[in-house]
This record gives sequence, structure tokens and C-alpha cells, in this order.
Amino acid sequence: MPNLKEPPNPKTSMWALIAYYLRKSRLRRKQTGEELARILNISPSQLSKLEHDIVRLSEDQAEVLDRAWETDGLFALLVHYATSTHDPQWFAGYLELERKAEIIRIFEPHVIPGLLQTEGYARALLATSFRRDRESILKDRLARQTILSRPDPPYMSVLISQNALEWPVGSPQIMRDQLDHLLKLSEEPTFMIRVIPRSWEVGAYPGLDGGFRLMTADSYGDVAYATSPEGGRLVRSPSEIRSYTVRFDHIAGNALPEAASRELMGQIRDAFHAQLAQE
Repeated sequence: MPNLKEPPNPKTSMWALIAYYLRKSRLRRKQTGEELARILNISPSQLSKLEHDIVRLSEDQAEVLDRAWETDGLFALLVHYATSTHDPQWFAGYLELERKAEIIRIFEPHVIPGLLQTEGYARALLATSFRRDRESILKDRLARQTILSRPDPPYMSVLISQNALEWPVGSPQIMRDQLDHLLKLSEEPTFMIRVIPRSWEVGAYPGLDGGFRLMTADSYGDVAYATSPEGGRLVRSPSEIRSYTVRFDHIAGNALPEAASRELMGQIRDAFHAQLAQE
């Protein structure tokens, strides 16, 4: 968690620069936090989070700020570039959001989502990575899963493609264990796992081009995260988040009901078990 007594280092990322410059500009204008919070229509505590890069300035807030301070669109431009460029601190920010999330919605078309992976499956996936710190990545990935066993776990709504369930990773034993794990999770009251079947009835659907997730918490509202091979992107713009929410709903419309999804996962698990028996 960032130190609320010290402003963020503006050299670490564009978002840190925005938070730093926001606070500096307010102090230069001799404006209190309460005064600026009223201009932005937020609480003073929310403003403090903006100034310490815990919560990030939205496009709408940047436009309000530019009008109030007559900064010729400076903050809107800074937010634009921060949103459209790679953030080197994206993963640290993502982990903090995931840890605090009360609702997590995941769509994954290619592999089992990290929070749901068994150690064997995760290790087999990481074996293909060019990273040298694979054991460290594995340890961190498994540690993230502790949020699922805490006293107040997040509600998980997960959409997984049939392709992700059937793609052979590691060995039939690893895949059988992974499918068993998914089936057990699907019985938990805080879990909803639904499968998008590979069929002509579904055909092409929104999301074939990549996975994403939506996280919700009272402390930060809604945040989307889009995956990519070289690093994800955190999305905080309300308009973009709405588009991801609509996309998730459209994908969910193509998914099987929970009971039918469990039945299909069981069939896929049994197929891997049969392969294992033949070895």
C-alpha cells in the first residue's frame, strides 16, 4: 500500500506523475483537499487516494479539473497518454486491486485463469515461458489464490471456453486434476463457472480475440483488466469499463447454464482420465 504521508515518485510511471502533479497543483493554488474534492464531486478521502496513486484520475474528472483550473486540457492529455501507453507498474497495481476485490468476473478463451490453476497446470504453463524466474512467478501465482479461502472471499463469475478446458497442458494427469479442481470450485457458493461450448450454434462470439476480467470493490469501484502476452492493461475509464461489462454479458449469453457447464467439464475430465488409463 502506498505511503499516504508521502506523494508518489513522479518518475516511476505516468500515473504517478499525474497523482504527484495533482497534489502539487492544488497546493500551489492554496486549495484545501475539501475544496478540490467538492469541485470533483468526490469525498476528501477519495481525493487523497487520487493524490497518492491509489485511485486514478478518470477522463471526466480530468476534464472537470482542466475547466476549474484553466489548464488548457493538460490533465485530460496526461490521462489520455497514461491510459493508452504501457504502465510499468501495472502488475503491482493489479495485485492490489485483486486483493481487495469483492466481485471478480473473468473471461478466458485460451487457458485456465491463474486464480483457478492447480500447481501442476501452472508449472506446465510456465515451463513454456522465456522468463528465468519461473519458480518465483509460480510461487506468487499460487499465493494469489489465498483470496479464495479467506473468511470473506470475492464472488467469482467465470466464463471459460471449451477450448481452454480441452487444450492439453502438461499431461493427462495434470489436466484431469485441473478439471477436478474446477468441478470442486464450481460447487462453492461464491463461484459460478460457465463454459462457452465449441459449437456451430455459438460460432464466432465477442471475446475470441482475448481474455479480460472485471473487478469490483467499494474502495475503488469498477476496474477492468485486459490481458496481453507482454503485460496487461488496467482500464479505469468509466466508458471503457462499460464496454467490457457489455462484452462480458454478451459472452455470458453464449455460455451453458451452470449444471450443463459442470456436466461438460465432467465429460472433459473423464476423457483425460481415459487417456491416463491407456498409458
